[in-house]
Amino acid sequence: MQETPVHSFDQADVQSNKGMAIVAYILFFIPLIAAANSPFARYHANQGLTLFITCVALNIVLGIIPFIGWMLLPFANLGCLALAVIGIASAAQGGAKPLPIIGKYTLIK
Repeated sequence: MQETPVHSFDQADVQSNKGMAIVAYILFFIPLIAAANSPFARYHANQGLTLFITCVALNIVLGIIPFIGWMLLPFANLGCLALAVIGIASAAQGGAKPLPIIGKYTLIK
């Protein structure tokens, strides 16, 4: 079994940008503007953007599919909420562990 990679960042960067990293899971673009030079905030902004795109795609696809899609939609949204909570907890602890399932994708360099 392959272990999930954990990124390491400068501790001064982590301490000064924890708040921006947490905000990234609510509004991913805020850290890109307010903490543009922070690799830690940028990493979490990438995770937040990936989560946002995944949740929007799930809502569109499941919203189009009659009955079964509509029944699965609340569970998909709970999954999105759970991933956001996992990301916020990781950011608050100063960690940079990728989100389960979707965390391996990099959209923001």
